[in-house]
Amino acid sequence: MRRDSYFSLNGEWEYAIKDDGIMPRQYDGLIIVPFSPESPLSGVNKTLMPHQFLFYRRKFSLDTSFIKDKTMLHFGAIDQVARIFLNGVMVQDFDFSIGGFHPFSIDISKHVKTENELIIIVQDVTDTSYHARGKQKLTRGQIWYTPQSGIFLPVWLESVPRLHVKELKITPKFDENQVEIIVYSDENVELKITFNNQDYLTLSNQPFLLDIEQVIPWTPDQPHLYPFRVSLGEDGVDSYFAMRKISVGTDALGHKRLYLNNKPLFHTGLLDQGYFHEGYLTPPHDQALVDDIMLAKKMGFNVLRKHIKIEWERFYYHCDRLGMMVWQDFVNGGRPYSFMTVNVPAILNLHVNDQKYRRFGRQDAAGRQDFYEQSKRTIHHLYNYPSIVLWTVFNEGWGQFDAKKLLPFIEELDNTRLIDIVSGWHDQKVGTLKSEHVYFRKYRYHKDRLNRVKVLSEFGGYSLKVPGHFFSSANFGYKRFKSKKALTTAFVKLYEEQIIPAAKKGLAAAIYTQVSDVEDELNGLVTYDRQVIKLDPEIVNQLNTTLKKL
Repeated sequence: MRRDSYFSLNGEWEYAIKDDGIMPRQYDGLIIVPFSPESPLSGVNKTLMPHQFLFYRRKFSLDTSFIKDKTMLHFGAIDQVARIFLNGVMVQDFDFSIGGFHPFSIDISKHVKTENELIIIVQDVTDTSYHARGKQKLTRGQIWYTPQSGIFLPVWLESVPRLHVKELKITPKFDENQVEIIVYSDENVELKITFNNQDYLTLSNQPFLLDIEQVIPWTPDQPHLYPFRVSLGEDGVDSYFAMRKISVGTDALGHKRLYLNNKPLFHTGLLDQGYFHEGYLTPPHDQALVDDIMLAKKMGFNVLRKHIKIEWERFYYHCDRLGMMVWQDFVNGGRPYSFMTVNVPAILNLHVNDQKYRRFGRQDAAGRQDFYEQSKRTIHHLYNYPSIVLWTVFNEGWGQFDAKKLLPFIEELDNTRLIDIVSGWHDQKVGTLKSEHVYFRKYRYHKDRLNRVKVLSEFGGYSLKVPGHFFSSANFGYKRFKSKKALTTAFVKLYEEQIIPAAKKGLAAAIYTQVSDVEDELNGLVTYDRQVIKLDPEIVNQLNTTLKKL
């Protein structure tokens, strides 16, 4: 949803880190927003501890022509909670329901002026409580990464008329050659949708079905997008949709497959952690996202599994327009994880009932309820992006609980996408997919006893340490190699002897670990600094071409 009227607050802010929440008399220096203080691009390089407070201050001027009836202050994300003051008035108190990874907005119409002072106080408990944190850990190492805090996605202002477009909900109805568009506003009023040079009148807050003649399906090879505009009174926004359908079916050989637009399509992809050595969870710039997507496409992959992170919205937009399907993980939380629960199953393939809350770090009822709320926020936030084809709810037992109850809850929120309710281990024998991770043994395909679609949602993880292009002396990977030649030989053998034969027998998807190195993990196809590609893209492309033709 794009408007022409906005005011960016990215750039230099003052910052201070204190052991108490009392406003500082003097700030420590400057920080570059939206980069967290822990990251190099912030210019700070300091870690916020759970008992500390991070203060931001920014003064800014607005032209009177910018300020309309309603002015909104938008945050892409703040990790983890924030108390926000504008011109001495508290407009937002600490609220863990925000989640640390989701966008939120504040109506500041009553307090905004031409000259303004914005102060933000942040706290981040990281992994010392049950709140969502993803892969951040105060004691980083191996598959757990340097924690970050504070503002890590863009901050901006938007000023709109009293009656305006609040949000859109867009649902393609592929089989009916229609798209359903709901335009939300504070009142039920007449509005205009302009599509393909034609105007259509409808009302806000109710579904409008737009007929599409000669549908051009969205696919990774032909990512066709349909632009449209919504005009509501003095307000107007531009948007787009795609015509695509995600489902499960049985192919001509009797194998359960993933279908796109009523045709079977093998999902061959990469685990995408979305970490960057300069900005950690924040991409250094927009082109960095495009580069990762285009490298994956050049190698022949058609899926990126966005792992335990909600990405900057530009990522999903680029996937929409460039043609990259996305498996989107929810962000995990819970108390510290048991070694027996999250590590041992990788070798012994044990499965435990996830109603044993303490074993999964989910003994806090408030934390379990919080996960329901975060699930709603994730789906609501990302619903309109056509490239997202699957939700991954739990990964490898990290904060897993009540999968049998959560599955129908997620299905009710979004019945247009697939759901991987349990990725990895601790299968609860529900859902459409049987999702496996295999690192320490050869993968052998076996049809699921419940006749679910079999997907290999993580495998590989072969590491190569490239001199001058690594984070630390550590070298974490599931198999280590000393040269590009050795890595290439092993990678080709893995696909030719395990993945391609399994796909012929019925495997429907394979997600290799991973796009890039991340700190101690050196098992990326490109180094953490994105400077060295470890495998010849053409060799990888040939393997993926074989998979997609099956």
